[in-house]
Amino acid sequence: MPSDEPAPEPRPIRPLPDLLAAARRGGFHSEVGFVVDAARSGHGFVTVTGRVETRHLNINGVVHGGVYATILDTAMGASVVSMLRETETTATTSLYIEFLRAAREGETLTARGEVLRRGRHIAFAEGNLTGADGRRFSQARGTWYIWSEEDRSPPPAARRAKP
Repeated sequence: MPSDEPAPEPRPIRPLPDLLAAARRGGFHSEVGFVVDAARSGHGFVTVTGRVETRHLNINGVVHGGVYATILDTAMGASVVSMLRETETTATTSLYIEFLRAAREGETLTARGEVLRRGRHIAFAEGNLTGADGRRFSQARGTWYIWSEEDRSPPPAARRAKP
């Protein structure tokens, strides 16, 4: 019999202190075929790159918007992760993407995410997705919530009265 109790709020696993070690663990971005470029990443900024394959295309023969979103979210989120203390973790709370032009099979795409401002509990980041020739395909902005082991869990959501 299902419980009437609400499920607890999900908490992501604290990232490894080494961003590149965390990226090597895999994740959705690696399933899509894109990788963190360590040589072009650092404190507060991260570069993710990959080559467009047939599996990335939509029915119109151009890159699916979800691929853009994945690459940009990975680059921007990782840029926030690169600024976390060992006891902190983060999760995307909003992501706004503008699709400027369509990428095609065979193109190499590079997303660069950069933290604009990092506060105690909120980080703001922006990202650009470009082709090998420097053309911008997409741009994005987002926010990330940051919490630490010391933060108390938020109170459970108020229950609605059953009719």
